Amino acid sequence: MIALLFPGQGSQAAGMGCDLYDTYPVARDTFDEASEVLGYDLTAVCRVGDPERLARTEITQPALLAHSVAALRVLREGGFTFDAALGHSLGEYSALVATGALGFRQAVALVKERGHAMAAAAARSPGAMFAVLGLDAAAVDALCAGLAQTWPANYNCPGQVVVSCADEAAAAVEEAARAAGARRVLRLAVGGAFHSPLVAAAAAELHEPLAAATWSTPAPAFLSTCSAAFESDGFPALLERQLVSPVRFEQSVRALAAAGYTTYLEVGPGAVLTGLVKRIDGAAATATAGDVGSLVSVLEGGLQAGEAER
Repeated sequence: MIALLFPGQGSQAAGMGCDLYDTYPVARDTFDEASEVLGYDLTAVCRVGDPERLARTEITQPALLAHSVAALRVLREGGFTFDAALGHSLGEYSALVATGALGFRQAVALVKERGHAMAAAAARSPGAMFAVLGLDAAAVDALCAGLAQTWPANYNCPGQVVVSCADEAAAAVEEAARAAGARRVLRLAVGGAFHSPLVAAAAAELHEPLAAATWSTPAPAFLSTCSAAFESDGFPALLERQLVSPVRFEQSVRALAAAGYTTYLEVGPGAVLTGLVKRIDGAAATATAGDVGSLVSVLEGGLQAGEAER
């Protein structure tokens, strides 16, 4: 069985999605639709590729959503089918669109509000995020439990857990992680301590917009990286909780593997998630579909479960 993976913040890049825009009418329509909802020319932002502007949370999130959905629509137009979808943080909105649980225009509007709310919450409660490499999840959990204002934020793969903390705890996090035996401790270039209680104000701000959106039962299946389980309803509460809870990507891929999934296609910019999958499940087959070349490869190759790169 095939699962689609949708990337989150950090996978953005200058020019993202522009080759799709210039090649496929359905991709052009997708970006134009997003621009109409956002009130500015999203394609121009991506094409110019100003690193500082593109890295702003409120810009990055709609850009990632539009790129992922544009690539998805090209795949669908070519007859591609899949069995489940999941996303990393922001990527959950792309996965919900892919499974029919949420309309694209509504997703763009929600992600626009999400980005502004997260940026504002981070400004009010400054924090940092660190990738801790070389420690297992239990060791990182213990590290966080022993420090003030510090929480696990992303369980990405074995030996890679991201930690969120208040600014004043940053030095202690680095020191404690190294003392615990971490191979590397990398401060991430992000605007706040996301997936932690420090951005709880963003969750509160999104409560009404999420509740007011129209939701449907996913088909194909949707697997939440917040709960690491298949979910069919209750999405407003789940997406609120997602903002202040860790991304359980490793646990989610293990749940898919246990359910019989063997092939993973990352839809959108980059190949971060397929790289993580290979470290979680060495037997998995992986591929990407984010630019014209990779989309043509998937569609012409007739990707089947177990037949992608190993």
